This record gives sequence, structure tokens and C-alpha cells, in this order.
Amino acid sequence: MREATLLLTSCVVLCLLLSSCQAARQGQDIRCGACRALVDEMEWAISQIDPKKMIQTGSFRINPDGSQSIREVPLARSEGNLLELMESVCERMEDYGERTDSSTNRKSYIRIKPRSGEAMDLSEATLDSRVTASLKFSCETIVEQHEDEIIEFFAHETDNVKDKLCSKRTDLCDHALKIPHDEL
Repeated sequence: MREATLLLTSCVVLCLLLSSCQAARQGQDIRCGACRALVDEMEWAISQIDPKKMIQTGSFRINPDGSQSIREVPLARSEGNLLELMESVCERMEDYGERTDSSTNRKSYIRIKPRSGEAMDLSEATLDSRVTASLKFSCETIVEQHEDEIIEFFAHETDNVKDKLCSKRTDLCDHALKIPHDEL
């Protein structure tokens, strides 16, 4: 009798551990997906701004020698514009759906609403308001916790921002270095 109780207790503990690992992985998937979607949306919003538009930054004070410390930077990658874009980027998480990789059972998030009327393959996407709410919440949390890193990357970096920000800098996607760049 005692051995049966011990065996049953061991099975219950094992089930609880497995379910907590599954929940942790789902949480990691949604945070990673939110970060990658945030980068996609920021890159798209930046690309919609005329690259010829410039803005003056720096100090408008006059130095003792009569000069000013003003420099021109592209408007699209200016700190003010990036802050403005970050205020509304998480609203666009409602445009994403969930897809599950059949081989790894990992979740990824794909855009389900087209930006310019092109047809989209939604056969593998599932649409769920709870998923989009979780994605939006994760996005808002990322923006709040990593605002400085996001601004730094988008102001200066242009290559592989997804991997550099989401995987290497913030560790939100430690498994994502294996995800192809065109996914999400």
C-alpha cells in the first residue's frame, strides 16, 4: 500500500513539473513572438517615412567659440520619432495570429492582416482574442522594460535587429536563433 501511494505521489509531482515546464515554454514563446512582431512593426513603420527627411538634434546653445552642437539625423531613426512609434506599436499586435510548429510544438506568431491588400496564406494560423491580448500585453511589457535598448537598436542598427535585440540583448528568444529570418 505504501509503495502504491509513493508511486502515485511521484506521478503527480512529475505531471505538475511537466505542466509547469509547458507553461514556462508557452510564456517564452509569447514573449519572443511579441518581441519579433514588435521589431517587424517598427521596421515597417520606419520604412514608411521618407528617408530624405532630416531633423536637427543636439544642443541649440551657443558654445563659447560661437558654434552650436547641432547635427542632422534622419527623421525615421530619430529618438523622438522612435518614441512616437513605440507608443502605438503594440496596438498592431491585434493583426497577428498564432501558428504551431508541428515538429517542435513551439508557437510562433504571424501577421494575419495585410498591410497593403496582398493575399495572405492563413491556413496554419489560429485566431484567438486571448492570444492577441497576451501578445499585446507582452509587447507593452517589452516596450516598458527595454525602451532604451529598442531606441538604441533602431537609431543605429539596421541589420538583424530581430536577432540582436530579441535573442542576444534581451534574452527573450534564446531558442529563436534557429528560427528563419522570414518567419513572423
